[in-house]
Amino acid sequence: MNKPFDMDLFLAGVLTGSHATQQRHVRQAKIIQAEIAERWQLETPWAWRRKHLAWFLEHRLVGRCEETRYYYLLTVRLLVRRLEKPWVFSCQAKT
Repeated sequence: MNKPFDMDLFLAGVLTGSHATQQRHVRQAKIIQAEIAERWQLETPWAWRRKHLAWFLEHRLVGRCEETRYYYLLTVRLLVRRLEKPWVFSCQAKT
């Protein structure tokens, strides 16, 4: 019997800021995780590669406002920091 992946625990070491900010990052990370799991059947961030996060930012946020894309970018950067990867992402101006 496998336990579901705990995103709160995964991000606990890299979360800073107010409680509301931390909750937003966890909520968005869970959304990212669900989208990647649905598309590639990768349940945990440990199995992700840069292309999975790039896909999310480039394809799943199309049509979202610039602020929304920026906040998701911040969450992606936290995930990358937690994974201790050298991946770099920047804001994209796709609307």
